[in-house]
Amino acid sequence: MKIVTCLNFNGDCGEAFRFYEQCLRGEIVAMLTYGDTPAGDHIPAEWRDRIMHARLRIGDAELMGADSPPDSHDTPRGFAVSLHVVEPTEADRIFGRLAEGGTVQMPIAGAFWASRFGMLTDRFGTPWLINCEKAS
Repeated sequence: MKIVTCLNFNGDCGEAFRFYEQCLRGEIVAMLTYGDTPAGDHIPAEWRDRIMHARLRIGDAELMGADSPPDSHDTPRGFAVSLHVVEPTEADRIFGRLAEGGTVQMPIAGAFWASRFGMLTDRFGTPWLINCEKAS
């Protein structure tokens, strides 16, 4: 069994996933629009290019996403995507990129359990925890 996080967006899923692909050095392995579906001809024109399913592979992990249907998007809260990074410099790099245009709740720094830890919400509204454990 594997748990995969699926994020919902308010029309900017494609932009977010292209950003995450670069920032996290992953690979988008699927990106389907509502217009790509068998019902594509019946989708309103303004929704045809929005994302129905996106999947990003980052090493052996995956992140999925989609644009929420009209009038049903809620601001994410009560969770965070927790990213565990091995190298402190990579944790700093990723934190800096995700923070661009976002809101930092806790700047990345050392913590009693980690060599680097920080909390932020990126410009797409996704909350992140960046964690780099201390070397054993």
